This record gives sequence, structure tokens and C-alpha cells, in this order.
Amino acid sequence: MENVKILERIKAKFPEAVVADQDCCGDLQVTVSNDAFIEVMQFLHDDEQLGFDLLIDILAIDNSARRRKPPRFEVVYVMISMDSFDRLLVKLPVVEGEDVPTVTGIWQAANWAEREVFDMMGIRFAGHPDLRRVLMWDDFEGYPQRKDFPLEGKDFDEKWDPDTIEVL
Repeated sequence: MENVKILERIKAKFPEAVVADQDCCGDLQVTVSNDAFIEVMQFLHDDEQLGFDLLIDILAIDNSARRRKPPRFEVVYVMISMDSFDRLLVKLPVVEGEDVPTVTGIWQAANWAEREVFDMMGIRFAGHPDLRRVLMWDDFEGYPQRKDFPLEGKDFDEKWDPDTIEVL
């Protein structure tokens, strides 16, 4: 299905939910409002004509260097329809400290990806079945992929034991 027709189908069902759209290198990118986010995602998955049944990835972008006003983050969902091989990116603007509803009830593949976004960016997913760190250790302070995280790390100049990962 052409990107224009995908966009028309989404806008026909949720006229107020689509905040922005863009065709970038052949991929349709749709920014949706927080109010209708879960309904839009469920529709994208369940609709017989669209059928975005494969969630490829979830990622987050920290816009603090480019944008001085909220929302600081964008959470991006990359999906593919296995029937038509259409690709869609859904963007959700997120204010710092705001929870994002989990989509693990729609795509089980979201479980690990949401945990990774939480671990690296500090964005919490409301209703997630097991939201805990997946890459960093439990006592790690901060979120390494945020723009305000120090490039050298927080305790770069302190001596530490490589066996226990504790500061001496």
C-alpha cells in the first residue's frame, strides 16, 4: 500500500491523533498525540488492510540539544506489515518524567525494546510487565544515552575494581 493511502487510512480513523507526518526516503513517519496513542497502535496492528504485525524496534531520541522547550524526547516505533512489507515509523513526543503506555499487550517484542529504552534514556513505560535495567547494572546512576550524560562517565577519574565494578 502506498504511504499516502496508509496515512489516509490512519487519519480517517483518528483525525485528531495525527500531529505530523513525513515521507522520509520512502518511509512514512507519523507523529501521534499522547491521548490516542494506544488506540492508534492497536488499530495499526489489527486493521486488515494495514496489518502492521511486526514490531522491529523501539528507540528514543533526546532532543535537548536541538530543542529548549518540551517535549524533550521522542519515542519511535518501527513496524512492518508482513503481508505487504510496508514500513511505518510512529513517533510519540514525551515530556521528561512522563510515562509512556506500554505496547507489550499488542506486540510481545516490545518487552525487551521498552526495557532498553528505559535503561538507556530513563523513559518509563506504564503497565510494562517487567520494567528493569537490562544493559546497565542495578546500582548504575543515570541514563547513558541522554545528551546531558558526561562523555567520560560519572566516575571516570576514580579508581575501581574491574572484578566487582566498585569504586575503591
